[in-house]
Amino acid sequence: MIKHSHGYDMESGSVSKLLAKLAIPAVVAQVVNLLYNIVDRIYIGHIPESGSTALTGVGLFMAILMLINAFAMLAGAGGAPLAAIAMGKKENERAEKIVGNCFTLLLLFALILTVVFYIFAPQMLLFFGASDATLPFAVDYARIYILGSVFALIVLGMNPFITTQGFAKVSMFTTIIGAILNIILDPIFIFGFHMGVKGAAFATVISQAVGALWVLRFLTGKKTNLKLRFQNMKLMPRIFGPCLALGISTFVMMSTESLLSISFTFSLSKFGGDLAVGAMTILTSVASLVVMPLQGICQGGQPIMSYNYGAGNMERVKQAFFTQFMLCAGYAIVFWIIIMIVPEFFAGIFSDDVALVQYTGWAMRIYMAGIFAMGFQIACQQSFMALGQAKISLIMACLRKIVLLIPFIFILPLFFENKVAAVFLAEPISDILAALVTTVTFGVTFGKLLNRKKEETIRE
Repeated sequence: MIKHSHGYDMESGSVSKLLAKLAIPAVVAQVVNLLYNIVDRIYIGHIPESGSTALTGVGLFMAILMLINAFAMLAGAGGAPLAAIAMGKKENERAEKIVGNCFTLLLLFALILTVVFYIFAPQMLLFFGASDATLPFAVDYARIYILGSVFALIVLGMNPFITTQGFAKVSMFTTIIGAILNIILDPIFIFGFHMGVKGAAFATVISQAVGALWVLRFLTGKKTNLKLRFQNMKLMPRIFGPCLALGISTFVMMSTESLLSISFTFSLSKFGGDLAVGAMTILTSVASLVVMPLQGICQGGQPIMSYNYGAGNMERVKQAFFTQFMLCAGYAIVFWIIIMIVPEFFAGIFSDDVALVQYTGWAMRIYMAGIFAMGFQIACQQSFMALGQAKISLIMACLRKIVLLIPFIFILPLFFENKVAAVFLAEPISDILAALVTTVTFGVTFGKLLNRKKEETIRE
């Protein structure tokens, strides 16, 4: 039985209560994590005179930011479920090797990404659709953030190893500490020191550095069950290989988010100019208010599913999935209803530019028309991850973005007079189709996976 003084018993008791204990801190952490970028954007959007241009410029950096996050989750989302499965099998030594190897991978990623992105930031941002007006703001923000990207990688990549042990509150504080610091520092740097977008970037990097120190302090301290030890940091292909294989699904999901951002900004700058690109910056921020809490719910469900799957307790795996599924679907549907009723309210949070707010309100009703489907999509796809099914999860990740959404962004404007509306329409069509396929696939596969694992456990 896995029960710790600060963690939770994964093998017995009410699944819904356990999921609530794990998911609520994870959801809070995800929502607070959002504030890193959203608070920046809210303050930047209200910079006198240049606010809307600066907001558009910083929005263009999202494609690079998503790639940095994708590499963090390649190690974190791949390693954490395998560490939990190893703990379920009482193989704690192997679990600690996974932690150490994943940390080394993150440091390697940080080194390579910092050098490449710092050098090529201006060229990349121009390719993404930066104009003469928005490029200086985009480059100023990007280069400072990139220099501190090692902290973002550590926070995003190592925090899942805290959550997967059942220390959900500790994991939550990782992001709360950083986000509160960011909220305090942003206005000081942006307005107090008159640093503009550079100030926003500095505030974010300092906040993430504090978050990274918190994570490392916990994982090397006395309370953790899986310790980050120097002797486990030597890279071993048999340890980090399966982590990368499992994490590739989340990596593809997040890196294609970057490709997606490029596709949207390229098409929107072509058909709608800086105003349409500025609206897209706000739309992605509001969409993340839906997606991030869903990810948090699934982070709460993942340790329960992974541990009990490793331990051969299939009834508990089923209960955890269905509870998670209902929560995700319910949240996404409620948020969708609110968005459809008051889109201008959300747009107004990010800018006081009347033209931008009205334009974004119109675009939001089109772009988010299918956001309710994300509850189904994420609940099923993340459950494939929790059960160690990297290939199926990868296929589902590719379906929505690569197979459907990116082609639709370029194809739909050929058939509509309003080209900008056609670009935005690609999102809901892809959301609904992908969710339908993912949910049906999970329904067909889930029972087979559990039966196969049950037979393996009996044989062992």
